[in-house]
Amino acid sequence: MQDTAKYLIHADITADGVVERSDVVGAIFGQTEGLLGDDLDLRDLQDSSKVGRIDVDIDSAHGQSFGEITIATSLDKVKTAILAAALETIDRVGPCRSTIDVETIEDVRAAKRREVVDRAKGLLQESFDGSILSSEELVAEVRQALRVEDVTEYEGYPAGPRVPDSDAIIVVEGRADVLQLLTYGIKNAIAVEGTNVPDPIARLTKERTVTTFLDGDRGGELILKELAQVGNIDFVAFAPSGESVEDLSRSAVMAALREKAPYEMVADTDEDGSVTVADDPEAVADEATIAPKRSDGASTDPDRGFQSVTDGESDGETGEDTESVAASADDDEQEPSEASEESTDGETDEESDESPDQQTPRTLGGHVDAVIDGDTGLVRLLDADFDVLEEGEAADAFRLVRDAEPVPETVVLDGEASQRLLDVAAQRGVAGIVAATTGEFVKQPANVRVRTADELRQPAEQ
Repeated sequence: MQDTAKYLIHADITADGVVERSDVVGAIFGQTEGLLGDDLDLRDLQDSSKVGRIDVDIDSAHGQSFGEITIATSLDKVKTAILAAALETIDRVGPCRSTIDVETIEDVRAAKRREVVDRAKGLLQESFDGSILSSEELVAEVRQALRVEDVTEYEGYPAGPRVPDSDAIIVVEGRADVLQLLTYGIKNAIAVEGTNVPDPIARLTKERTVTTFLDGDRGGELILKELAQVGNIDFVAFAPSGESVEDLSRSAVMAALREKAPYEMVADTDEDGSVTVADDPEAVADEATIAPKRSDGASTDPDRGFQSVTDGESDGETGEDTESVAASADDDEQEPSEASEESTDGETDEESDESPDQQTPRTLGGHVDAVIDGDTGLVRLLDADFDVLEEGEAADAFRLVRDAEPVPETVVLDGEASQRLLDVAAQRGVAGIVAATTGEFVKQPANVRVRTADELRQPAEQ
């Protein structure tokens, strides 16, 4: 009956008492019998399959019953409406007074027609949209298919076809980045697939000239940090801030690779061998001079920076990358250190003339008032007795903490406490940092207590 039904009668029933489905069905047959004549007798209509099964869904609560009645018919509109109206004449179900209200008569065929129309729209969109391509679209689609096939694997990780035999590789974040570089003809890229650098890629970086080309976000910086710890990096390139490599145009990709910087210029190495990436490595990379030199001192071939589809493109792009040569690593490390020491010595002598010992604060709060509230732009390193170990410009806070001997107990900084400063403080064993403001920390070591000047004063004010 459901397959041939034209209409569905939907009615609501209410009874002043507890009734069951069998009571409702019996009342419908009993109280409509002979009401509409022989042609519309409900039992005869069911026997001839013109009326389907009477479905009743009823529940009882607090001494009353509520439910729904559904009747399927294959009668015409007029007869279906008469049958529905007859249901509303039922005023008793079993021993209980009851009310039946016809809510609606649903045209089953109209509902099916709506389904047909909706499905037809979907088929039109799925089957015919985009089927007519221009000549340029046809060429681009075929080229794209070829480049997707060119994406190979190196020990299970997405890579360009030249990675196994190239003496220079580009390390990117994901498969989409490898594919994008292939689109622009660069075939020696390999993806780490996340911030956890896999062992095969870490080993590969120790055998090749390595350029990292990462997204301009925090994730890119974290990958660079880990790769520096487990492998070797020669050059660093970043996508523009907030952008991903996979979204860059060809000109943006080539510009980023041309402006790559030697790794030593975007990272600091602590005494214990751990590596800290500069606060803004992308900015450092933009300003850096390109040096075709490995971290171990071995020179690299100027034509091995990145490999394109055509040798002409490769030579042109990479030759421009490696025109100038930076100074040796020893010179880079030695000169800033000497300059910083001279600067620090000068500041200390000058401040000692202006601040006699009798005016030196003897409490942490006093140092905070003197350094931060005074808008001095300084950083002060204190021992456990709040004596000043060293003082310098706030911008030199990282270096001063890194090189301080003995290790300070507390750092008072008229500036922002960055993740970089927090990391070196944890490594050195500094107990606390009090700063004017704090940045957003990706991780905060449990052994370093970081507070702002306002937070330090709160207990006293309360």
